[in-house]
Amino acid sequence: ADQILAEAPRAKNLRAIDFKANRATATGGELSKYRYVHFATHGYIDSERPELSAIVLSLVDEEGKPQDGFLHAQEIYNLNLPAELVVLSACETGLGKEIKGEGLVGLTQGFMYAGARRVVVSLWNVNDKATAELMARFYRGMLRENKSPAAALRTAQMEMSRQKQWQSPYYWAAFVLQGEWK
Repeated sequence: ADQILAEAPRAKNLRAIDFKANRATATGGELSKYRYVHFATHGYIDSERPELSAIVLSLVDEEGKPQDGFLHAQEIYNLNLPAELVVLSACETGLGKEIKGEGLVGLTQGFMYAGARRVVVSLWNVNDKATAELMARFYRGMLRENKSPAAALRTAQMEMSRQKQWQSPYYWAAFVLQGEWK
């Protein structure tokens, strides 16, 4: 998160970590003010009942008491989130269930229905260190080099593929951009 925030203008960001990364923050309307919304967390995918798929937010409150920290796909559909880009930096967030006449139902469709123009998701379990490196390069491409999200993601992936440490597609190819590519 700190690597990504280092790329963004300071006056234009909201950092919700630890206890502030909760359902109330995600559903309270605050996120609708931002062009880019990034979730670095865990994903839960239910391929049989995709409406139960979720991203995992804080599971305890500030006092350590358990709270529902799952932001389910069925709730995501009801958000007002006109972001240019939503990034779900978690495992398997691009999966779902294919339903005739609907397409792939899951988190991606939920965020797009909520108003996001583009969503970056992963297709398999991802490595934390590689993902942090990929996301830092991705945001640098968008925010410093003024590349489109599609071009920034492609560049970040190509750069990583050329480094011995990250050359396996496992490390860089899981993330895809869906929605408007420009």
